[in-house]
Amino acid sequence: MRFIFSVTLLSICSGLLFTSVSSASTNLPVLSDRSSASVSMASEYRLGRNWARMLRGSAPLLNDPLTFHYLEELLWDLAPHSQLSDRRLELILLDNPTFNAFAVPGGVIGVHAGLITAAGSEDELVSVLAHELAHLSQRHFAQRIEEERRNRPLVLAGILASILIAAADTQGGAAALSSTMGASAQAQLTFSRRNEEEADRVGMQTMVAADRDPKAMPQMFSRLQRSYRFYGQRPPEFLLSHPVTEARIADSLNRAETLPNVSHRAYSPEFDIIRTRSEVHLSAQPGEILKRFVADVNSSNPAVAHYGAMQAAMRTGQLDVAKQHFNQLPEPWKRHTYVKLSEIELLLAENDFAQAERRSDEMMALYPDSMPVMKIHAQVMHTSGQPERAIPVYRRLLQDYPTDTDSWYQLAEAEGLTGNIIGVHEARIEYFLLTGNIDSAIQQVTFAKREPNLQPSDLARLEQLEAETLEIRQQIKEDL
Repeated sequence: MRFIFSVTLLSICSGLLFTSVSSASTNLPVLSDRSSASVSMASEYRLGRNWARMLRGSAPLLNDPLTFHYLEELLWDLAPHSQLSDRRLELILLDNPTFNAFAVPGGVIGVHAGLITAAGSEDELVSVLAHELAHLSQRHFAQRIEEERRNRPLVLAGILASILIAAADTQGGAAALSSTMGASAQAQLTFSRRNEEEADRVGMQTMVAADRDPKAMPQMFSRLQRSYRFYGQRPPEFLLSHPVTEARIADSLNRAETLPNVSHRAYSPEFDIIRTRSEVHLSAQPGEILKRFVADVNSSNPAVAHYGAMQAAMRTGQLDVAKQHFNQLPEPWKRHTYVKLSEIELLLAENDFAQAERRSDEMMALYPDSMPVMKIHAQVMHTSGQPERAIPVYRRLLQDYPTDTDSWYQLAEAEGLTGNIIGVHEARIEYFLLTGNIDSAIQQVTFAKREPNLQPSDLARLEQLEAETLEIRQQIKEDL
């Protein structure tokens, strides 16, 4: 295994290792120093994006356009206020119930869906994102490389493997990560503490600049620490990779107290909508969670209860119940874009394609450039037997979100339904490249070149894709 594969692992883990904090460090790293010069930013970018290909192919992704859009908006709200010099960010949302998030060199931010349900407020969720952005801006990856060259790099391969396993298999990942961390050197711990202190501090500074409450960070730490008692001998994945201590909570709270106050934000339902949506999606017992939301409709927050009941009833196939709870939502919620799109999802579940199309057309007229609106609209066209109308929407989406594996997959399906075989091959090639399945991508190029009646423009595109595929395969071979 190449050395760069080993050091990649701990760099990724720097975002995962919320290690305990002792004394506060006040010095920012010098980006031009020897540690940061160990790997160029261009190399970090390439390495991170190729690692992301492997992650997409190894772990289940949460293809929910509403949740993705919400988290991406939070990231882009933070990024201008961070110390990032390279703001080419990519969000990867994992369909995983564990409490976890990580930052990969090259601007890749990974979020497990379970982290959304773990947060008690939007600012608590934002605090984790700010922390991960700080790891990227301070280039802890480059520092780690230099540190590990002087220590034991072989430990890192086990940690990276554990992260990949944890993303795809929470049980196996927990055991592997626990074993690997138990074998790591004490010297690495001191280095991690320094980076984590800095990520806490820089992350809270970013929050203040973005008008977010920095006290949400210690609040999030406290919430995660309290959750430990519910897991007995085996804590959730987040607590295995992000140890939280009283000292760290106290330290972050003291830091927050020294920062300027931020203005109070008016209530907006986005966090409640997405958190409830994630909670229902991740529930192993949708029938039980439906009962819980129905029992809560007379609580202090009936809108959340009705939306949750609507989502849970859809999961259990009780579409009449879902419709009843949608109708009981307060008007401000019904006017919200996310709830309007949720209604379209309900109409699709009811096979009311005519009404779904009408509502979807209305949303496209109002928000023609909205990612979740386009995704739902393409789904409506595709599901209702109009793939020719879905294809241009998928193509528009992919101009802005070229790494959206779900859109490439759906585009291939839609192209097949319209008889555009070359379009099927091209979309499948892109899908396989994004999921690290290079052999399948090359195979698709070969199949496409065998198609009869290829136009010169078709052949030129295929040759370009073939060259790109071979280049990516060489990069992965060299880097990973």
